[in-house]
Amino acid sequence: MSYYVGCDWASTAHQICVIDAHGQIVWQDSASHTAEGFAALRRRLQRFGVPADVPVAIERPSGLVVDLLLEWGYRVVSIQPNALKASRSRYRISGAKSDASDAFILADLLRTDGHRFRAMPPVADETRVRTRDDLVTTRVGLGNQLRAVLEAFWPGAAQVFADIDSPIALAFLERYPTPENAEHLGEKRLAAFLGRNAYCGRRTARELLERLRSAPTVTVGEANTEACGDAVRSLVAVLVPLVPQIQKLTSAIAQAMRVHPDGAVLMSFPRVGCTNAAQILAELGQERLRFPSAEQLAAEAGVVPVTLESGKHRGVSFRWACNKRLRRAVTIFADNSRRASPWAAQVYQRALARGCDHPHAIRILARAWLRVLWRCWQSSTPYQLSHHGSAQRLSVA
Repeated sequence: MSYYVGCDWASTAHQICVIDAHGQIVWQDSASHTAEGFAALRRRLQRFGVPADVPVAIERPSGLVVDLLLEWGYRVVSIQPNALKASRSRYRISGAKSDASDAFILADLLRTDGHRFRAMPPVADETRVRTRDDLVTTRVGLGNQLRAVLEAFWPGAAQVFADIDSPIALAFLERYPTPENAEHLGEKRLAAFLGRNAYCGRRTARELLERLRSAPTVTVGEANTEACGDAVRSLVAVLVPLVPQIQKLTSAIAQAMRVHPDGAVLMSFPRVGCTNAAQILAELGQERLRFPSAEQLAAEAGVVPVTLESGKHRGVSFRWACNKRLRRAVTIFADNSRRASPWAAQVYQRALARGCDHPHAIRILARAWLRVLWRCWQSSTPYQLSHHGSAQRLSVA
């Protein structure tokens, strides 16, 4: 007897449904998100046969539940939430939703449409990269907030250094959070401050002081100045430990890329940095069967449009449903590559000549690059210009 398992994931308890080959429910219950709950779930699932023969459908492609199921030997199939939502009307006209019914629908989708879904392991080596990306997003947001506060009451402090969230800029604001604190700051004091904080910029103390003094002044009350100073101190206190942690993660990612079996493949492409290559690799994973064709990889990356046809109507629209982290990574690579690859620059310029704007042209270039990247990734072969036919023809011409 074949069995199919559906798991509706939740934060505290997970609804489980097991059905047989005829679609009849043979067991349905919830498993608490605890060590005891997972142990009980494993014992219960073992009654339905060898783990490798029992597929489990879940909406999440990663997480603790997925990791445990894979560790136990089950074939985990990730079904997109949109697919589950569209399938509810097959079972209930009202479209009503409940955790128990969703678990049943997930299991039944495996029974009736299991050939449409592919079992795959979780994406490997993604934790460091995704954590770094999230921290960078937080840093950028806090930096923008800090700059906005400074522009409101002390514009000069926001213009002294190029990056408001750089270590030297944060050290300056930590020492001089308000104009009153920097009232007696002169060239010698600033030079001494720069020396103590290992300033490596090309600007002299005089030039930096001129930036500070030449900025427009904003007249605000004493109470507002003190309140803005407190806001600057608070934002700096959060940013100061955040910046070195991002640097540590970046170093760890670079070290991991050097020993990763696919690191050399991704790093061989023109103008792809170590962090950008790690971002792409983190979303690709190591399972080649996950993307049987370059077209499927391009769709997952969201660099190809969606075509809608009905009768005489045909529309092409932007692909919203995709792996947004992968799309961001491949478009960053494509944008950088056109500065090092004449072929990439030509693809980009041709797209602009057809009337595409910059983001659209970059997505077209990213799609072209993904065809090459997919072949190199599938064969574990680094990119070589001599094997890239289109680029070779352009260089010869």
